[in-house]
Amino acid sequence: MSSIGTVDGGAFTAGSKGFGFAVLRSKTGRLLDILVGFWVFTGAMVFIEPSPYEVSFAAMLPVAILAGMGLYRSTFGLFAIMIGFIPFALIAVFQVRITPLDDALIFTAVTIFLLLTSYFIANYLAEDTTRRSRIVIGAYTAAAVVVSLIGTLAYLRLIPAADLFVLYGRAKGTFKDPNVFGPFLVLPAMFALQRVLLLKGRRALFAGMVYGILFVGVFASFSRAAWGHFAFSSIMVMGLVFWLEAAARDKVRIMIMSLLGLVMLGVALAGLLSIPAVSSLFEERAAGQSYDQGETGRFGRQGYAWDLALENPSGIGPKEFRNLRVSEDPHNSYVTVLLVYGWGGGFFYYLLIVLTLWRGFAALARPSPYRLIMIPLISTFVMLVGESAIIDTDHWRHYFLIAGMIWGISTAIRNDHRSGAPREQMVI
Repeated sequence: MSSIGTVDGGAFTAGSKGFGFAVLRSKTGRLLDILVGFWVFTGAMVFIEPSPYEVSFAAMLPVAILAGMGLYRSTFGLFAIMIGFIPFALIAVFQVRITPLDDALIFTAVTIFLLLTSYFIANYLAEDTTRRSRIVIGAYTAAAVVVSLIGTLAYLRLIPAADLFVLYGRAKGTFKDPNVFGPFLVLPAMFALQRVLLLKGRRALFAGMVYGILFVGVFASFSRAAWGHFAFSSIMVMGLVFWLEAAARDKVRIMIMSLLGLVMLGVALAGLLSIPAVSSLFEERAAGQSYDQGETGRFGRQGYAWDLALENPSGIGPKEFRNLRVSEDPHNSYVTVLLVYGWGGGFFYYLLIVLTLWRGFAALARPSPYRLIMIPLISTFVMLVGESAIIDTDHWRHYFLIAGMIWGISTAIRNDHRSGAPREQMVI
């Protein structure tokens, strides 16, 4: 006979007195960890739809239920955002005039699915936080390193079928667009950077290699937004580690490591730019782009999109904007969500961002064993929020994964009253 109860600071989970049920939960719990790792790894494989990410998540949910994964009160805000978002988004679907209705429904269903993934990962990480965080970050890092190597080698024409992993002369790896490929690599790079700053010996050296591989991958994407994202997130990680976590004896070492790292990255960049084709594309991408200018350029489209959003409280529906006066999307998530999901859907999307940032920074303000996990997360998410003003991020899988991770880690910080733990145990 099962019952519903609360454990670990407010988690609702199924319980049972039966020995057989306990064995089942133990086995499914181990299986759940494996499936979560696989699901996160498939986040790098989005060149087809539905992608393995969606399929593996659907397969994982029943296992999570059987494993008795808890649902935490402090993550309920994510669930409430999703529930509040759904009716407005569905109303907006039926505003389409040119886009096929089934295409619009699928687009909105994907958004709802991504909100659900945030809620899932938040509750998964809220319990057994350190071990589960290692599973998630380990799988993410493995995927990022693999896809970064594929993208870089394809860009350099060093692997067969290189054209499959390159678009417009820029590395895209197993993504559809270089502008998604580059930002995907940032989070694991930030965890690697934190390990370089705080650890010594082989672990720090290996982390430095990971950071270097991901740096080259981001560079090969030739995404200006990804370049800025990588640079400013790195600066934020270094600053937060130095300010919040470094002991006095560590601070000198961090400064030395930072300077040495900058020199090494400069050498790597100089080596890449010594290749004529790389240098030429870098100069082209670093300069202003013609598609940013004019009435139908990026910023002209955004102005038109804001006017259109203000005139349509119910939205115009998914994929409809590109059928109007211009043929491209506005490339600004904050206006896109108003157009695609209406004012109500846009409000809940904005609420997701505001509450996620608030929870992340509030968690940083509190000494905790899990603050070292939060530092790379918030450093990456802050830049994603900024990047959203120049590109559409509302269907980026890693965006919603990171948002959910911030909610999960902040929940763990609220529920664990320890102010610290041995660093070797907590550096992910």
